[in-house]
Amino acid sequence: MGKKRVYTLAKELGLSSRELVEIIRNMGIEIKSHSSTVTEEEEERIRRFVKGEEKKKKEEVEKVEEKEERKEVREERPVAVTIKEKRRRPKRPQVDRQEVEKKLKETLAKLERGERLPKRRKKKKREVEEEEEENVVKVTEFISVAEFAKLIQVDPTEIIAKCLEIGLPVTINQRLDFDTISMIAEEFGYKAVLHEEYEIEEIEEESEYGEERERPPVVTVMGHVDHGKTSLLDRIRQTNVVATEKGGITQRIGAYHAEYDGKKITFIDTPGHHAFTAMRARGAQVTDIVILVVAADDGVMPQTIEALNHAKAAGVPIIVAINKIDLPQANPMMVKQQLAEHGILVQEFGGDVLCVEVSAKTGQGIDELLEAILLLAEELKLTAPFEGPATGVVLEVKKEKGRGNVVTVLIEKGKLKIGDAFVAGIAHGRVRAMFDEWRRKMNEATPSTAVEILGFDELPEVGDRFVVVEDERKAREIANKRRAVKREQERRRPVFGLELFQEELKKGEVKELKLIVKGDEAGPVEALADAIQDLSTEEVKVNVIHRGVGEVSESDILLASASKAIVVAYHVGAPPQVRELAKREGVEIRTYHIIYDALNDIRSAMAGLLEPIEVEEEIGEVEIRQLFKVPKVGIVFGCYVRQGRIVRGNPVRVYRGEELIKETKVSSLKRFKEDVKEVEEGYECGVGLEDPKGIKEGDIIRVYEIIKKAREL
Repeated sequence: MGKKRVYTLAKELGLSSRELVEIIRNMGIEIKSHSSTVTEEEEERIRRFVKGEEKKKKEEVEKVEEKEERKEVREERPVAVTIKEKRRRPKRPQVDRQEVEKKLKETLAKLERGERLPKRRKKKKREVEEEEEENVVKVTEFISVAEFAKLIQVDPTEIIAKCLEIGLPVTINQRLDFDTISMIAEEFGYKAVLHEEYEIEEIEEESEYGEERERPPVVTVMGHVDHGKTSLLDRIRQTNVVATEKGGITQRIGAYHAEYDGKKITFIDTPGHHAFTAMRARGAQVTDIVILVVAADDGVMPQTIEALNHAKAAGVPIIVAINKIDLPQANPMMVKQQLAEHGILVQEFGGDVLCVEVSAKTGQGIDELLEAILLLAEELKLTAPFEGPATGVVLEVKKEKGRGNVVTVLIEKGKLKIGDAFVAGIAHGRVRAMFDEWRRKMNEATPSTAVEILGFDELPEVGDRFVVVEDERKAREIANKRRAVKREQERRRPVFGLELFQEELKKGEVKELKLIVKGDEAGPVEALADAIQDLSTEEVKVNVIHRGVGEVSESDILLASASKAIVVAYHVGAPPQVRELAKREGVEIRTYHIIYDALNDIRSAMAGLLEPIEVEEEIGEVEIRQLFKVPKVGIVFGCYVRQGRIVRGNPVRVYRGEELIKETKVSSLKRFKEDVKEVEEGYECGVGLEDPKGIKEGDIIRVYEIIKKAREL
């Protein structure tokens, strides 16, 4: 007897694989997944059953639609006066009855003529009723006194007076944190709700979107370097991308579109995991499916594990593509076993992860891979409205000579057109031109389409939300507000360390401590990571979400930021740009040289027993330009502060190139013959050191500050 796969039968019956699998199981026929087969006899039974069910369903749908139509007409009511309208009106002793009656008559007249009220209005009414019940006011973090006063329709002096009552002197333009806003809001009878992008939410609520339709899946291709990510895309798109890329390595993030079986697929090709994680760090989940490319001859490598951890942390379904299957030394079974060791069970091993063996060189298995993508996309039921103001996510940013600021945006919903005003993070502008991956001009872009856009006033950040607004004035206003908020956030941003973890633990807000472990050798890293995970208790789970060999990288920081994790560095450091990124993202890095110290700190943190420690923090870098011998004083150095600041009395280290020459202290500090306490970046000064012997012109002084803080990872 001939057998047929479930997903093939589903196509013939016009059903999704998921729906058919459910039907077959309900009929008592045993199958594992959509890749299972059914006999001819079972196929005939299924076809008869589906035909009967369709007829029944059609009759039921017709009845329900008729009932809903009648119910919808009955439910239409006059729209309540919104809370905002109430706030805008001057206070009156009673409601303006004439206005309400006028609106009531207009609404009833519309209903009598058979006109339907817009659905959006009905939705708005429910939201207004909820707001009126709780008297909710939506605010962004670090809103100014003036902006908050305007929102709740009171005079700013009243807000200032309330702040003074609680011992907080403020000015009209001062920005308040959310805790203060909540407290003040309660004083005026409101409940404050935090919305990161309040203006954008309002715009989206008030926008008219068309009916949702099926959209193409967005697929990110990830894997170890040289495992053939770009070659695979090249084969799929039947174009020679590799020849245009320097040395065969992807030089930038590209978003490409392919078509298979009449359906479109959008591919995001990344040179690493930076963009993928940066988007997650900002709450953007643009990827529907991750293709993990593993070479059949090399097997699972460090970057494969890193890609795997990123995909698992994001909760995105994975399809494994075992590439280079044409090579004589190819061993796909080894790859599957290695993946199983890292928690990825393919269907062949009884798991639920699709695995396809492919060759980017010969084209073997490419059709099966595309089929797997479309099957998984069908199960995910991906839809979006194709009409209305466009929203999306920034994938790539760059400056190009002759083109200016060029930004690649993936459209999530709505339709983007030439001339649309937009805002993305702290950037704004108007769409001057749009291009596809071949630099062909486009007039419009719909969901799951990636486009290059010209017209940004400045470059946004990768992962920023892109939203079309009514006009450029509105876009500029939102961007300016965000700039002010961003400055305040960077100034006050807390670092997520064990101190903050302890506080959240006491409040019952966290039950899991996430860590990233990096070290100089694989053996000690595995030992440390395993020992850390063994510290888990019933109350708190310790989870090492990534472990790797080498210095702490930008990718580690972004993964930590996105997952709210702490980085443990064992016998390795972090380059200056990585430390700077960690500071911006609020990620803590702690270096250890003894495994016991790291375990002791984590155990103590979980028990809430961390003692304060002295921490050394680099605060400035100074270049020695001249050397003077001053009678009765000794040697004084003429210096230039390259970055940060130098402070009298602080400890310093003197370097010649990468070599440490001396550790000493700043004994004196002068500007134009006057003693000063500190000198800022960009200024020259005279520096006296406690031990100046052996120091020469051209040496670099690194200035440190000792601060006491709670022990953190």
